[in-house]
Amino acid sequence: MVSLMNMLGICFYIHLVFIISRSTVGANSEGLVEGIVVVNGTHPIAQTDEDFVCATLDWWPPTKCDFGFCSWANSSLLNLDLTNKIFINAIKAFSPLKLRLGGTLQDKLKYHTNTHPCKQFAKNNERFGFSEGCLSMSRWDQLNAFFNKTGAKVIFGLNVLNGKTIGINGSAIGAWNSTNAKSFISYTVNKGYIIHGWELGNELSGKGIGASISSDQYAKDIISLQSLLAKTYKNFRVQPLLLGPGGFFDSKWFTDFINKTNNSLQVVTHHIYNLGPGGDTHLIDKILDPSHLSGGSQPFIALNSILKNAKSSTVAWVSESGGAWSSGRHLVSDAFVFSFWYLDQLGMASVSNTKTYCRQTLIGGNYGLLNTTTFVPNPDYYSALLWHRLMGRNVLSTNMSTLTKIRAYSHCSKASGGITILLINLDRNNTAKLSFKIDNSTIKETNDKIIHNTGTREEYHLAAKDDDPHSQTVLLNGEALMVNSLGEIPRLTPRVVNTSKPVTIAPFSIVFCHFPNIQVNACR
Repeated sequence: MVSLMNMLGICFYIHLVFIISRSTVGANSEGLVEGIVVVNGTHPIAQTDEDFVCATLDWWPPTKCDFGFCSWANSSLLNLDLTNKIFINAIKAFSPLKLRLGGTLQDKLKYHTNTHPCKQFAKNNERFGFSEGCLSMSRWDQLNAFFNKTGAKVIFGLNVLNGKTIGINGSAIGAWNSTNAKSFISYTVNKGYIIHGWELGNELSGKGIGASISSDQYAKDIISLQSLLAKTYKNFRVQPLLLGPGGFFDSKWFTDFINKTNNSLQVVTHHIYNLGPGGDTHLIDKILDPSHLSGGSQPFIALNSILKNAKSSTVAWVSESGGAWSSGRHLVSDAFVFSFWYLDQLGMASVSNTKTYCRQTLIGGNYGLLNTTTFVPNPDYYSALLWHRLMGRNVLSTNMSTLTKIRAYSHCSKASGGITILLINLDRNNTAKLSFKIDNSTIKETNDKIIHNTGTREEYHLAAKDDDPHSQTVLLNGEALMVNSLGEIPRLTPRVVNTSKPVTIAPFSIVFCHFPNIQVNACR
């Protein structure tokens, strides 16, 4: 290890090289803005799961329509083509990808553990607009073969409304009837299927969507499920996680719920749809508004505070987040512009100690990471994959206060001892040229010799094809990312740059900067 004086000298050199080439901070007359990204590498400010990126699969049938558009096609867990090569390769590329199986109709789903015919969801005038449906065990067998083949880690959402009656005001009354769930979980265990976690209920916290459950009753239902899991998995070395309530954040309701679960709950889950309805024609204005984006951090901060005050071992996840509810909006939530919102959400969630973030959806609706009919990746798929491969568990303090339209987040790198910085340029007119000040850093030694420069870094620049934010084709370092004829996910190849040079970020673009040679105490 280098001496303290050498460390100080190197840190000063890094800072000097970055700053000396740029004597001003702010905008100039050529459509260029300049600034400094300050990263504090003393210690991590938060920590995520290693497999922080997660995606959902839903139950909606083809007849699910919103704002006059039917965007689900055959993307339901009940009818998905599990042989599609692109689909298989898209999941395998994460090694592993967490998949949360659930959504609105999970609370109308029966598990058909006998051999009688199984009814499917049908459109009607009942709650949520559909009748009850069921999951046959033959389909469950097919799904688990698929999960095993792709290496997915599965979180299954159980029906919490089973046994309850719905009052006139939408309140769900009575205890959870676990009989059907018990049969299903026993079948799953006896078949040797590995479930990473069991989540109870969907969007029934607080005022609820379509129905609601009191925090007191929900806590009792969670304790009941915990008892069931303890008995079923009593001889297992690794126990599945217990998650809930999978609803919209309500501070008082969540506080009461967490306090009453008596540590039965490992993960408290909530949902994010902070952009409003998918039918809103002003979605892009919200996505590109820094103040609106920053406002989305409040549930993360508040829930983290509740868990700290409760002194609970329970951790926070986002188990569903599509940004715009009612299936999103075509050419917005399935286009390049949505990566600004999505990556910013991942950044804010990780800063507030959220352990996992599940995108609605992997496929289905207008907010899928994959195209609903062709399975071809949408731009956000590549944003998710780059995050997954580059951003490690430890979150670093990052400051980009001088430029309000630049969003900056940094983590210890996943694949090296270095750091990775994510930069998002929301400015449609100005290129950003940014230098870096990385506090408490040293340079990795090679062959027992100190590197007296900052070496190289890897840059992954993401931009829309033809500079069109509505484009569903994303460019990586100027090249379109496309699956090949074999359905293989393309290589994500970085641009190698001398670290002494500032990074240049084009208008309406995103860049991941990986510094493999810069070491900080937080990443040791």
